[in-house]
Amino acid sequence: MRMRTMVSVGVSACVALMACACGPEKSKEGADAKPSQSSASTGSQEPPVTPSATAPTGKPSASPTGSLPAPRTKERAIERYEQYLHALGHEDIDTVCEVAGPGAKKAQDMGFGPCTSTYVVVFQMISPAQKKALQTATVDPQRIVVRTLDKIEMPLEAVRASATFSEDDLGSYTLEYLKNDYYITDGS
Repeated sequence: MRMRTMVSVGVSACVALMACACGPEKSKEGADAKPSQSSASTGSQEPPVTPSATAPTGKPSASPTGSLPAPRTKERAIERYEQYLHALGHEDIDTVCEVAGPGAKKAQDMGFGPCTSTYVVVFQMISPAQKKALQTATVDPQRIVVRTLDKIEMPLEAVRASATFSEDDLGSYTLEYLKNDYYITDGS
């Protein structure tokens, strides 16, 4: 139980740090700076700028597209949680820390390290079979608890995967609608 709590807190801390460090404001600043630098230098630097201004290839976007807020729906909360589970299975630290940002910030405030270093430890605690199962895990909509559309609980029992998980392995999480999308804010 102690390990699970540490993992949840660490995961939450990691996510918060990444959300703060890699939020839309900083991404836009970085994207704005690169094109002006490219146009001031040579045209050969422009192709690398284009991929960095868009979502990474090969991964689904963890953020809503454009400047519109993500829908405040049970379905979107499930989609975000599945993104987190899949990212956990793929050891995709950027997506994990983006989705779990607010919870990771809480953990960091409690003395755990930044999301990126804490989740590296979490990745090592997940067995290869569990990682593979998380890559395609889904959530049973019948088993989640919608407190309000701003706060949705994802109990462990809602996770459908080819491997078995205990509360110590994965646990249950709360997603809240903050800053125009759902984020993991608490784990137990």
